[in-house]
Amino acid sequence: MVAGAALPEWGTLPAAYGGGAAAAWQQLKSPVVVPLLRLSVAVCLAMSVMLFAEKVYMTAVVLATRLLGRRPEQRYRWEPIRDGAGGDLEAGGGNAAARYPMVLVQIPMYNEREVYQLSIGAACGLTWPADRIVVQVLDDSTDPVVKELVQLECERWASKGVNVRYEVRDSRRGYKAGALREGMKRAYARGCDVVAIFDADFQPEPDFLHRTVPFLVHNPELALVQARWKFVNADECLMTRMQEMSLDYHFTVEQEVGSSTYAFFGFNGTAGVWRISALNEAGGWKDRTTVEDMDLAVRASLKGWKFVFLGDLMVKNELPSTLKAYRYQQHRWSCGPANLFRKMLMEIVRNKKVTLWKKIHVIYNFFLVRKIIAHIVTFVFYCIVIPATVLVPEVEIPRWGSVYVPTIITLLNAVGTPRSVHLIVFWILFENVMSLHRTKATFIGLLEAGRVNEWVVTEKLGDALRMKMPGKGFKKPRMRIADRLHILELCVASYLFFCGCYDITFGNNHYYIFLFLQSIAFFIVGVGYVGTFVPHS
Repeated sequence: MVAGAALPEWGTLPAAYGGGAAAAWQQLKSPVVVPLLRLSVAVCLAMSVMLFAEKVYMTAVVLATRLLGRRPEQRYRWEPIRDGAGGDLEAGGGNAAARYPMVLVQIPMYNEREVYQLSIGAACGLTWPADRIVVQVLDDSTDPVVKELVQLECERWASKGVNVRYEVRDSRRGYKAGALREGMKRAYARGCDVVAIFDADFQPEPDFLHRTVPFLVHNPELALVQARWKFVNADECLMTRMQEMSLDYHFTVEQEVGSSTYAFFGFNGTAGVWRISALNEAGGWKDRTTVEDMDLAVRASLKGWKFVFLGDLMVKNELPSTLKAYRYQQHRWSCGPANLFRKMLMEIVRNKKVTLWKKIHVIYNFFLVRKIIAHIVTFVFYCIVIPATVLVPEVEIPRWGSVYVPTIITLLNAVGTPRSVHLIVFWILFENVMSLHRTKATFIGLLEAGRVNEWVVTEKLGDALRMKMPGKGFKKPRMRIADRLHILELCVASYLFFCGCYDITFGNNHYYIFLFLQSIAFFIVGVGYVGTFVPHS
């Protein structure tokens, strides 16, 4: 080939480069592939603009909120609850002399061998008048050894004078929602005014109730007080650092924006306190999706109730540090909201108790952009469409869509965790890989197909990892290759690698830099070489 001559495109290569396959490709490319790819690019660019506008809007709201000093204590009345011998939340209302309401603390559990002592101990250590609090341990464990351990722990705290109740049921019907619903039916629970909910790995500080319940006592329009999560194992591995970056953005930006503008956000299912009358008015716990917490929040909001998020109140908990546990969690967190959107769309539209702007916020901002478009555009655009344009040079993507908008969105996401800003490239690659799993789960939820109601409890390790670290007599466990291979990720890795090779050989837009990096990321996850490896006996 003459030096400096332009390299031929794939569709015009001689037979030596592909023969019949190249000819068939050329026949399909102009009438079919090019129009479809151009349509895909246009749709993805539109979704990118929607996501970009949402990120800019939320950042602006957060900055305005902080500059104006509109903390929850400025938006809602808060003052310590005065001592009293009794009384209930409704009777107390907005009275400055309101007495301590009756608090129910619910801890749903399922085979939580590693963390049950931490959560029960933290709940029993909450500072609140002993005659005004009930700790309810809802144990759905199927392991008889774990059930016995949890029951003994409850009896140990009961012997110290704590009003702790150990509850079991005949089946796991409804999973967590079913357990919480059954717990609310107990006679002692019906006499409570507020309920605080903590998952099995959550450890509230002793003053948690003193900082949250006064909001409900002094503001009768509030139904929920949500605290922020603090991750005790964020530094365990690179995967947990990536999770911390995503979840910190969720709390410091998404939850804060919802709280300060429309007084609505999705309940996180734990580390929150509900007004029981609001919970009941909304219809109680339902198990129709895998996001019973979000379901309850949306229904309560449609009844006119308001929520408040406390960003400076943190509750310690554990991030999933194994890839298997994280994949199951992300499937539930992506499939559930999409399925709930399908079920509640018309109910939201027809609602007459909330304003039009709040309906738009819930439908467009909360569900459509954040729970559906964000997942789909991340995978389809960056991992399928952009690489495809390397093979079809007739389709071009404007630089603002392929570079500028994604860069700004990424930088805005980084504000949630400043300490991890140097890991932003790794975070981008990891999030793109996980977007495959989330996109699949989103479509399962929207179409209500397959694993739509699959519920797998996120594995918590507690001190298990430290106890099983290699030492004298330790034998490295064998893991079957099939348990670590993820075929979809490996297929996408191969596709990206091929596109990268083609771009570096025939292209001129330098996408290969991103394509090779992203291919490596998909391959690493595809062979399961990410997260913490825990030996199982």
